[in-house]
Amino acid sequence: MTRTAMGDSCVGEAGAVENGSKHSNFDFDFIVIGSGFGGSVSALRLAEKGYTVGVMEMGRRWTPDNLPQSSWSLQRWIWRPNLGLRGFFNIRFFKHATIFHGCAVGGGSITYACTLMPPPDKVWGNGSWSGLADWKTEMPRHYETATRMLGVTQNRILGPADLLLRKAADIAGIGNTFYCTNVGIFQPADGQPGNQTFADPYFGGAGPERTTCTACGGCMMGCRYRAKNTLDLGYLYLAEKLGAKVFPETRVVDVKPLGGASSDGSAGYEVTTVRSTSLLHGQRNRFTCRAVVFSASSLGTMELLFRLKETGSLPAISDQLGKHVRTNSESLIGARTPGYSEDLSQGVAIGSGIYLDEHTHIEAVRYPKGSDTMGFLTTILTNGHPGPRRIALWLKNVLFSLLRHPFKTVRVLQPLGWAKEFVCLLCMQALDGEIEMHWKRPWFWPFRKSLMSRGDKVPTYIPKANEFAQKYAQLTGGFPMSMLPEILFDVPGTAHCIGGCVIGDSASRGVVDSRHRVFNYKNMYVCDGSVIAANLGVNPSLTITALAERAMSFIPGQRLEVRLQR
Repeated sequence: MTRTAMGDSCVGEAGAVENGSKHSNFDFDFIVIGSGFGGSVSALRLAEKGYTVGVMEMGRRWTPDNLPQSSWSLQRWIWRPNLGLRGFFNIRFFKHATIFHGCAVGGGSITYACTLMPPPDKVWGNGSWSGLADWKTEMPRHYETATRMLGVTQNRILGPADLLLRKAADIAGIGNTFYCTNVGIFQPADGQPGNQTFADPYFGGAGPERTTCTACGGCMMGCRYRAKNTLDLGYLYLAEKLGAKVFPETRVVDVKPLGGASSDGSAGYEVTTVRSTSLLHGQRNRFTCRAVVFSASSLGTMELLFRLKETGSLPAISDQLGKHVRTNSESLIGARTPGYSEDLSQGVAIGSGIYLDEHTHIEAVRYPKGSDTMGFLTTILTNGHPGPRRIALWLKNVLFSLLRHPFKTVRVLQPLGWAKEFVCLLCMQALDGEIEMHWKRPWFWPFRKSLMSRGDKVPTYIPKANEFAQKYAQLTGGFPMSMLPEILFDVPGTAHCIGGCVIGDSASRGVVDSRHRVFNYKNMYVCDGSVIAANLGVNPSLTITALAERAMSFIPGQRLEVRLQR
């Protein structure tokens, strides 16, 4: 263990002055758990205010040189360290959802589709955060800051899949709803080729060199050209320049108040870590800090807080933990065309979208050529409500397709060539619906507790979306496709798990208050997607960033003899 005196730097907010010795030594003023959109924002803004910051990140640090060539490089793509897989993409299977998320220095920004869209204003009037702040007045300036920091621009790179989406929308009579997504990608000027390197275009020369997008479609496999505005090239890069220390491959296993479990955190915290990529975890390291920011993603923060509540390290965490979890009410469908004349993987990961109605929109999603492993999860499109009848109808559809088009059917059901021939249609709905996560022993592995989902099922069959997938496939003479888990298990897939530590007016309605302060504890914050209290209906990364910007704006600059306050 390395312990370094960090001096007398302190933090103040409006409220009572905390107790504690002015000359106490801490390893850091703040420890931030996780380096995703909430964690990286927190690290930079706290470092700018003069605080010493340690960032504990479970994932690895990635560069263009060590990224996987394709999704077949499972060891460098999938994150399952206990199985020797040390990539940046994780898949978690629950009864109510298959959840995709990232794990890396830079969090989900390494593998996300870099789509950055604000939600409709109505979300601020829904859920437990309604009325707790003047959200509609406050949030625009934080969205503006997040947009600038993430280099958001309207996509100008339309690949074949985007052009097909526009044609399908025209056929469906909704062509006027077609839009180009807002993305965090350094795009070439009109008429200029990609793969051109420039000095930092975003932070006045304080950031790294960047290279313009080549339209390879590889955003979700990790950008190999430094065109994608990942957090390790923005917020986190700047935070490290200001002295924030990032600890990669470091998993936090305990957070407890100094002074005992009955303490409210006024005296600071002890944070215990182990090496995340070691099978035996090995030596434990302990760090002390004045304050803790949980930013481990919705799933990661819930999981850690459940464990700390059960072990007695943080027993006063609200019983609302795990409630009001949302998935953007998503369904994944698509179309595959064997031998199609154009490479459908070309473009940016999500370059365009259309609206089926005021609540439902679809975005065209792609993986780069050669990254075909997700093809194992796709199958022939099947309508019908979930249950045995839908499974029977799916078997009938596959059998009839094999009889009528045996060679083409085999082609679309095997994964090779999937990314080049397939367009995923991500359907998201701005309709409120939620599930709950709780902490229990699964029947199939009773040796330890883990997150388990419960509640009403999120719909996996959206008739309008399936109808649109059929129109899309007709344009190319291809096959409309469904996701196999949705048909067999009535389990939707989502990369947008939010909630579980939602903002509320008290511990009886949420886990944190409107300034992201954890109820019943001092000097403790949550800044990630888990605080979101309503279904956004859009990709949540921009909102997580903006909310973290707002939360950090309430923490004043470093001042002598003032303690962290509620």
